[in-house]
Amino acid sequence: MNYRKLFRRGWGRKVAVFARGVEDVVDLNHTGLVVATLFFAWSVTPSLVPRDWLFQGLISGINAAIGYGVGCLLQWLFRKWIRPRLTIATPPEWARYLVKVVVVVGCVLVAAYMLVLSADWQREITTLMGMEGTSRAAYLRTGGLSFAVGALVVSVYRTLRAAVRLLARLLSRWVRVPAALAPAAGALLLTVLIVTLFNGVATRAFFAVANSAFSVRNNKTTEYAVQPTKPERSGSPDSLAKWDTLGSEGRWFVSHGPDPMLIGAVTGKPAREPIRVYVGLQSAGADTTEEDLAVAELDRTGAFDRKVLVLATTTGTGWVNSEAASAIEYLWGGDTAIVASQYSYLPSVLSFLADRQKVAVNGRKMFDAVYRRWSQRPPDHRPKLLVYGESLGSQGSESAFDGLADLRSKVDGALWVGPPNSNRLWQQFVQRRDPGTREVDPIYADGLVVRFAATAADLNRPATDWRKPRIAYLQHPSDPIVWWSSDLIFSQPDWLSEPRGADVSSQMRWWPFVTFWQVVADLTNAQGVSDGHGHNYGSLVLDGWAAVAAPPDWNPELGERIRTQIELAEAYERAVK
Repeated sequence: MNYRKLFRRGWGRKVAVFARGVEDVVDLNHTGLVVATLFFAWSVTPSLVPRDWLFQGLISGINAAIGYGVGCLLQWLFRKWIRPRLTIATPPEWARYLVKVVVVVGCVLVAAYMLVLSADWQREITTLMGMEGTSRAAYLRTGGLSFAVGALVVSVYRTLRAAVRLLARLLSRWVRVPAALAPAAGALLLTVLIVTLFNGVATRAFFAVANSAFSVRNNKTTEYAVQPTKPERSGSPDSLAKWDTLGSEGRWFVSHGPDPMLIGAVTGKPAREPIRVYVGLQSAGADTTEEDLAVAELDRTGAFDRKVLVLATTTGTGWVNSEAASAIEYLWGGDTAIVASQYSYLPSVLSFLADRQKVAVNGRKMFDAVYRRWSQRPPDHRPKLLVYGESLGSQGSESAFDGLADLRSKVDGALWVGPPNSNRLWQQFVQRRDPGTREVDPIYADGLVVRFAATAADLNRPATDWRKPRIAYLQHPSDPIVWWSSDLIFSQPDWLSEPRGADVSSQMRWWPFVTFWQVVADLTNAQGVSDGHGHNYGSLVLDGWAAVAAPPDWNPELGERIRTQIELAEAYERAVK
């Protein structure tokens, strides 16, 4: 077919008119569209945890908008600095618009093809985690949502650009700013206004509203949480920390857990009533502090006369992992005391943004107060002092210590689960890992004191002496809480340059900006996966406790009986809480 004759007969002009009409409506930058499609394609490649079409659509839309902005910038740089130096004839109008039509169609086809591949990649991840995968048809909805999100972000940018131009005109007219400098001045003024707003009024207002909203939730009590009557529990009639001040998570913590009869049935030996001490945000009065109240509760319950004392640092809302608490109580026949306190009303994600300093301060103050009282006891009349923290709680727990030497000199063991990437001690151990070991399963100093585990078997790696006191970190290769960092924006982490972890797709790659946003999206679904993956550690905490602080009568058969019981209790909690 002679395409030149075809276009001379009017088809070229028709294409040009159609393309010009479309361009007038949507005002597309086609270079930006090509780069946006590239960023979209990157964003649907595999990440750490499976994502349904809704999460994928949100993250891909944001990534596509970023790519669109990059493409616009590249085109502007080309027109300003390169095009004037080139002696290239301008193509006819119909040819230029035909290229634009081809670009749009090509981008749509590429996006559709990548969505089909993405559905297959997501099924691969779900298979690795023993979960049910998604269908291709369902995943194609990602494309429509991504387009809507991307269009919204671009519209916001264009609104800001219009605001800059308006400010430039106003500055030029009222303040007599030179026309050449007015756009830059307008952009600077708008940036200052936005930063001031979000760093000041908006941020304070947001967290004030969030704190108020979640404090209402904190005051609610599920019908399955009943005030304890035994004096070994905070919130009981004998307690210094009153029931209605413990918060929703605190009331659940003290009203549940195994009793001596259940512990004895599982272990086959007589058991004691476990002590559970909890201090809520409203528990301490004006003349006392939370840490002083916690120590007074420990004294009242006789906690310092038990065999084991665990200081558990909570997550944002004051949550304590029930499986971790029950596991140590079963292991030691109930001859235990666990103390925990609440430092925020906010969930962990918001606490991570707003309360990281608060959890660090709370963690240090609480440990120092308990340690000071514990140290006053004769050495042969002290319980084993253990520390525990999960997620943001591990960060607060770590904050009580200046380094490994300080940690080992003060405690008899530490178990930290799903530590955030910003944990100070964790970072030191991982960065100084033994040569040849991977970031996802590092070995530090031949495993003599600190060990990392994704499975129970990992706790025995390497097969060398593990000296006491022992420190254990539980971390999954697919846990975004552990691996998310702002460094992902510009640099490839070791965990993506080294061989992948067992439950991470071999197709996952690092891309600037894109991987950062992918893992940010993974944070919201870190626990939406099966046990043993992501941020779900399940009964692995039992193996952690057995490795760090096993009693003399510990054996694998007893461990399996305890595991069955704490998994049943966890299933019940998920069903009713």
